[in-house]
Amino acid sequence: MASHHYEHHHHHQEEETTSSSNNSLQMRQLLIRCAHFISQSDFLSAHRLLSILSSNSSPYGDATERLLHYFTTSLSHRIPSSNSSSVLPLPSLSSIDDEQHKLTQSCYLSLNQITPFIRFTHLTANQAILEAIVEGGIHVVDFDIMHGVQWPPLMQALAERFPSPMLRISAIGRDLNFLHKTGDRLSKFAHSLGLRFQFHPLLLLNDHDHHRLIPASLTLFPDEALAFNCVLYLHKLVKEDLQVLLHKIKALNPKVVTIAEKEANFNHPLFMQRFLEALNHYSLIFDSLEATLPPNSRERLAVEQVWFGREIDDVVSREGNKRKQRYERYESWETMLKSLGFSNIPLSPFALSQAKLLLRLHYPSEGYHLQILHDSLFLGWQNRPLFSVSSWH
Repeated sequence: MASHHYEHHHHHQEEETTSSSNNSLQMRQLLIRCAHFISQSDFLSAHRLLSILSSNSSPYGDATERLLHYFTTSLSHRIPSSNSSSVLPLPSLSSIDDEQHKLTQSCYLSLNQITPFIRFTHLTANQAILEAIVEGGIHVVDFDIMHGVQWPPLMQALAERFPSPMLRISAIGRDLNFLHKTGDRLSKFAHSLGLRFQFHPLLLLNDHDHHRLIPASLTLFPDEALAFNCVLYLHKLVKEDLQVLLHKIKALNPKVVTIAEKEANFNHPLFMQRFLEALNHYSLIFDSLEATLPPNSRERLAVEQVWFGREIDDVVSREGNKRKQRYERYESWETMLKSLGFSNIPLSPFALSQAKLLLRLHYPSEGYHLQILHDSLFLGWQNRPLFSVSSWH
């Protein structure tokens, strides 16, 4: 009797799993249909679907319900406002006030803790920088330094590897106060290692301001290896600015330029293409969070709301220059960089084994995988690439 009860219960569980995955698939199809209606400006049909989607989604549910919540909210922002007054808009990535800025910054630290994505890009870029230098003098120009969490491991490696190393960082950012704090922290750390260190904060006034800073604001010494670090940054620039910047970087003949980007094409001119790319990319991200964190993780909730929620909103609800997430796949970057005269520096097997160690120690899950392709390193989930790191000169 007991075994019959168990089988019945087990069978019931299987049915539940099947019906929930069927429901997920149905909701996903509704979401795509809704996006299609919006792309056709059929807002009435879209609005009907949005109310069904809203009632089947929640920022606190499983991965599918959470993903639906952010995509549904973002789609509703594309509907002329009379219909979407019930939905609270997320502040745009460009108009974030101080409070929001602080929230985003603290969320960045959580993101760095609970997902391997940022640590993977930092670790791999650092390895490429280390391999490019022969002497102990190095000058890194870091676009968007944030908290500077990338640099302590590089400092340690320099201190261990060279007799009297010198590191200078020219740090580019939008908040001078924040840059100074980051500089102070890094200076203290360098001092504790006995590492000679200088920090130069460079304030970026707007998205087109690189032309003023580079090369004019850089003090360059002939005996230093020059490195440009572009981790999850270049996609923010519009094509013209990007090409001008890369051209200027090339003219300075750096030893190495490290580039990390998402493996997704959010820069497609057609809304539906961008929407589907975003849906596929963030489905993988949300799946990976679901598989590696407890269901009630507060950090995950915050990271999804503040970080990924905003990114999704930016890709889905904004058009033209208002959109900041202009990610493209590795092949597009490769084509552009080669056309400007850059060549790829192959990443070493050591970079791969280091990244493997990072995953094994801090993010043990069958789902993550690493791959070297085109002499560059890719991190993915369930055999689909999510991020790439490459090195150029």
